[in-house]
Amino acid sequence: MPPATPAIHIAPMTAAHIDGITALYHHAAVCRQVLQMPFQSTEVWRKRLEMHTERRVALVALHQSEVIGNVGLVQSERIRQSHVGSLGIGVAPAWHGKGVGSLLMRTALSIADDWMNLRRVELTVFADNEPALALYRKFGFEIEGRLRDYAVRDGAYADAFTMARLRQR
Repeated sequence: MPPATPAIHIAPMTAAHIDGITALYHHAAVCRQVLQMPFQSTEVWRKRLEMHTERRVALVALHQSEVIGNVGLVQSERIRQSHVGSLGIGVAPAWHGKGVGSLLMRTALSIADDWMNLRRVELTVFADNEPALALYRKFGFEIEGRLRDYAVRDGAYADAFTMARLRQR
């Protein structure tokens, strides 16, 4: 009999999660796939949490109160782009391939569709991040362009893709 999937739940990010978020992005395998600088302080994350508005959704994936992932969704503040949101996600390496990313994406996109009425959700992903590309494609994201030498990673310039999902209804 296969082992039971551990209980994972999604919650709004609060001050109680700051240490866990900080630890998540201190992990080298997570940090290298996002645009965060390594070893940011808890104060950086605390200030980001303080920027919360209705247009900024910050969620965490929790297993027994441990932060194992997070997703952020930000609706554009520009009036002519109020139908657009930007998404960012991170999952602890020990939890890759266990459905955490899918759960975070499903939750964030449900909020985007059913509560924020976003028509377009966009993101940027390093071009060689195959697991993330597969996750995003699973949720209907398509590559719209290649951003050459987009960011420095591991001491070299790395390309990224810009991807978006357009809601059809």
